[in-house]
Amino acid sequence: MNVTSIISAIGNNSSIYPLLVRDCGIEIPSKVYLTYKENENDEEVQKLATRERFLDEYAGSAVWLGGIPLVERIANKIIKAKGFNPNVNIKLLKEEENLQGLNYNIKKFEGKVSKEIIDDLKKLGTKEVQNAYKNMLAWRFAAATLIPIAFIGFILPKMIFASSAKKIAEIKSKKELQEQKTQAFTGDLFQKIKANKQPAFTGNIAGTLANFSTLQKMEVIDGGYALGRVVTARKGADGNRNEAKDIAFKMAGMMYLNYVAPTQIEKILNKTCKNVFKLNTNLDPLMLADKKFIEAITNNTIKLPKSNEAKDLLDFVDNNPESLFVKYANKFEKVKMLENGVRDPRAYVNIKKLREFKNEIEIFRDMAIESAKNLQADEFAKQISKFAKRAKGVKTFNILANVGISSFLLAYCLPKAQYAFRRLVTGSELEPGIVNANMNASINKAAKS
Repeated sequence: MNVTSIISAIGNNSSIYPLLVRDCGIEIPSKVYLTYKENENDEEVQKLATRERFLDEYAGSAVWLGGIPLVERIANKIIKAKGFNPNVNIKLLKEEENLQGLNYNIKKFEGKVSKEIIDDLKKLGTKEVQNAYKNMLAWRFAAATLIPIAFIGFILPKMIFASSAKKIAEIKSKKELQEQKTQAFTGDLFQKIKANKQPAFTGNIAGTLANFSTLQKMEVIDGGYALGRVVTARKGADGNRNEAKDIAFKMAGMMYLNYVAPTQIEKILNKTCKNVFKLNTNLDPLMLADKKFIEAITNNTIKLPKSNEAKDLLDFVDNNPESLFVKYANKFEKVKMLENGVRDPRAYVNIKKLREFKNEIEIFRDMAIESAKNLQADEFAKQISKFAKRAKGVKTFNILANVGISSFLLAYCLPKAQYAFRRLVTGSELEPGIVNANMNASINKAAKS
């Protein structure tokens, strides 16, 4: 994979690659370090909080990133064993007249694709079978999201809390042996908590779900995971829910910065470049680096659908499978093409996304030609090439800037905001869950004594 391909991958905010870079490469190490620094006023809390954050973040990310593909792979094998192909898009069960649908695609593509593919569609010919298939896909979605949610949101925190409780008990036992006075130890611990000013506080769905992308499923997991973490948060001996409030603040910020902010930042950067530099940076760097694409723009020979009408878009794809438009539409998952150059009749085409892709190419073409309109032939070609290189360079900068900005917000600004929120709520910089665990352990010891 070359540098342009890597930039293209991490610049696609509809995929998991930007999340991989931000989460594993930048956010987690930064969070672990900031947790260590934020709890430096208490060595015991510091060690336990840092250990908890390390285990929580890396174990959670492993399940978060790997859980969906693993569960779906197992579910797909079960679906195939039942005689169905899980690649048939459930949206095709609703016919779109003269465009796409189960029966329409069977008639349109029979004889153009393998008999096996057509049989995959024909198996869904009755309402009873369609409902059974919908249920299987719904269960696949449920398994791919609920299993990771259960582990990350409920099981993992309980495991970490139990491990921390054991560590706290070990620390206290060592201190008791050294001091040989349980009551004195308990008094010291309450003095420490008091010094930190800890206050008390009280306080058609199957089709939609089946077609969620991996990224959308990760969003669902994060939502469930956030709820699980709030529910399983440790209470203080005085009944406070400080850890739940702390976690809720963090998770709300994390979901916004992971799933909403990068797209907003991308739009702002692209719009700024269009207004300031007169460049269109909405196209992928792979296209801007493709000599055949630039040559077609230069000669104004790039073939595109004649209109934005759904039928014209699909007809163009089916009649021009070798065109650059279809090549990149397939590459960027606007359509799905088979190896023989025929559109996969099992896949549903999102007309809106295909239309937007066509419009972006037209905007780039028009801006590139406009930048060189008064030049002679040789200079004209050089200017178009120069325009594309500038657009590619600025797009690359935008992608890296987006990753950098969103990572900085996630890895530094969000934790700092969380610590400020924590001080406002608890009056302390220390990890509220560890403080609560310390309080509970101390009171239990005192009660037993």
